[in-house]
Amino acid sequence: MPKQKTYYVCNECGAESPQWFGKCPACGTYNSLEEEIAIQSSTDIPSRGVSAWHSQQGSGKSTNKPAKPRSSLRFDQISDRQVTRWASGYGELDRVLGGGVVPGSMVLIGGDPGIGKSTLLLQVSNELAQRYRILYVSGEESGQQVKLRALRLGVTPVLNVVSNDNGKTQAVQETQKLQESDEEGADLYVLPETDLEEILKEMDSLKPNLAVIDSIQTVFFPALTSAPGSVAQVRECTAALMKVAKHEDITMLIVGHVTKEGAIAGPKVLEHLVDTVLYFEGDRFASHRLLRTVKNRFGATHEIGIFEMVENGLREVPNPSELFLGNRDDPAPGTAIVVACEGTRPIVVELQALVSPTSYPSPRRSATGVDYNRLVQILAVLEKRVGIPMSKLDSYVASAGGLNVEEPAVDLGVAIALVASFRDRIVDPGTVLIGEVGLGGQVRAVSQMELRLKEAAKLGFKRAIVPKGQKFPDLNIEILPVAKVIDAIIAAIPQHTLEDSDLEPDED
Repeated sequence: MPKQKTYYVCNECGAESPQWFGKCPACGTYNSLEEEIAIQSSTDIPSRGVSAWHSQQGSGKSTNKPAKPRSSLRFDQISDRQVTRWASGYGELDRVLGGGVVPGSMVLIGGDPGIGKSTLLLQVSNELAQRYRILYVSGEESGQQVKLRALRLGVTPVLNVVSNDNGKTQAVQETQKLQESDEEGADLYVLPETDLEEILKEMDSLKPNLAVIDSIQTVFFPALTSAPGSVAQVRECTAALMKVAKHEDITMLIVGHVTKEGAIAGPKVLEHLVDTVLYFEGDRFASHRLLRTVKNRFGATHEIGIFEMVENGLREVPNPSELFLGNRDDPAPGTAIVVACEGTRPIVVELQALVSPTSYPSPRRSATGVDYNRLVQILAVLEKRVGIPMSKLDSYVASAGGLNVEEPAVDLGVAIALVASFRDRIVDPGTVLIGEVGLGGQVRAVSQMELRLKEAAKLGFKRAIVPKGQKFPDLNIEILPVAKVIDAIIAAIPQHTLEDSDLEPDED
């Protein structure tokens, strides 16, 4: 019996190496190479076919046959079948998917443990099960555990659990009352299974319209000797599920674990195989959750959907701007209102700044929800171009609600909030600030200005301080174009004009 050939695969990037290294030669990650056994092909027909083709080309022989396609098609030969998206029952999820669930697509959802991935997919499965046949494959929970979660969420009165012992479908009633009634539940089936072959057999038998795999790191292919969750297992299982999804027109929603750095665990090819990649984000101390699009073959990327975790599961947030706005009736010094854009969604966010004299040789800088490097850059601009001694002051900036607003359009709001805190002044609560701050102290133009102004006008803001030189729509809001940061400071705090005596911090 010939000796089995082995090779080493990086569990971070998927790179292959003939020998073990302490550091991956491709991505530089330490202790990431794992041993895999090479699977010998049962036939060498493809290699002999390629060799014969090369030998024919080298010998100069030509059959002079007319050129014709074997399996390829021109665009005019492909049918113009209109693809109708499915409404998931949650508008926020439909938004990030580009308008709804595309039949036959493969969606990968990643996020930290306990963030709500399984909760979201179980709720979505219940909504879709009112119109389609759904198979929920649970590799991490038993059927009874899934049922307990469904009871807490109030998902469905009848839960069909596919037993992996005898392969028969059993109807499990939630209560004795429902057992005696004739009420029909959703067409939702649960399969507690991790064997890929059994999962594919169940799909072939049940023929679902949509299948949920929770999670891909727990599924294993018995022909491979590596452990579940390894690079080879994740790659092969995802490829097999993708083939079934495209051939059988079954929509796949796949849950993916994440690493401690926040990236989806497994080889990068996992994200390349699927059609859509979503990240479920949120602070464990806050109730809101963000569903963010990273890749989408059927819609725009960088869209976000906002949910709130409540007692009975996830609830949509129809107006996210109210979630990230503070109390406008009682404004405080050092606050400013900005309009950030996530994809095509404008969100009004309150920024809070605190500036105080430092007691350390090097002042402290802290940024929560704001890009730290941009904060340091804005502090340098305020000291050099405006004359405020920020190098002698501790500076803290945070966004209300913990939303990450890292785009350049919030620079002007950060600068105004810092100046307002330095002078202990209140920015007009009816004013929004939009603009990027350049190193020369100028206020630069930003994209999607019309969307931002419409959102501000809808929420009742009266003034908008924006970069000079852009065209603005005719809205019920006063537009104040500015070219320099100093002009924006004067416009945002009209009750006070900066003088030489103002360039020193208050004694108190």
